[in-house]
Amino acid sequence: MAALGVALAFLAWLALALAGGHAHPLAQMGVFFSKAALLTFGGAYAVLPYLVQGAVEQYHWITSAQMMDGLALGETTPGPLIMIVAFIGFVGGWSQAVLGHGGPLWLAGMCGALVTAWFTFLPSFIFILAGAPLVEASRGNLRLSAPLTAISAAVVGVIASLALFFGHHVFWQESAQPHWDWVAMAIALAAGVALIRYQVGTIKLLLACAIFGLVLSYLP
Repeated sequence: MAALGVALAFLAWLALALAGGHAHPLAQMGVFFSKAALLTFGGAYAVLPYLVQGAVEQYHWITSAQMMDGLALGETTPGPLIMIVAFIGFVGGWSQAVLGHGGPLWLAGMCGALVTAWFTFLPSFIFILAGAPLVEASRGNLRLSAPLTAISAAVVGVIASLALFFGHHVFWQESAQPHWDWVAMAIALAAGVALIRYQVGTIKLLLACAIFGLVLSYLP
């Protein structure tokens, strides 16, 4: 089964490369998100900084503002990673017109979302099928558990990097006149106090912040 999964991934990428070339955005998405799938130690938050670097800074599939929208959208679901990678694929496919400039953009976006989801989650199934028999055998093996412990510690730093990315793009407005967004900072501080000090439910807190932000958007 693991060999079948590897074959499916390779054949899918080969089809993309033959159709548009290895430098085509869809083929690049296949390679990039296959690499991203290898970095999912610690869950979605561990791989998100890598997605930001690749999708925004390296390949320019989406902008920083669009990435922030995708991250916010992903946080509304129990499984943010699938939502975020599909968002990147859809917006990237749309903006890059991956089916050609005469093709329908909505279909280009759908192709991008399908490619990103396929190449992100297929490796996970391969790892499960190939590595599941070894999990119990390696339990208690210090030579294997020690590196995983170190990787888990590194994940904390990676998630901190993601928090800094969030803070920079939410609190600092890069407009014609760059400035600090004091309202956003006040909302973040109030939300933090409500969550940590008063143990307000996450859903209630998100709804309250969303409503408050919506009201503010209509103020002059």
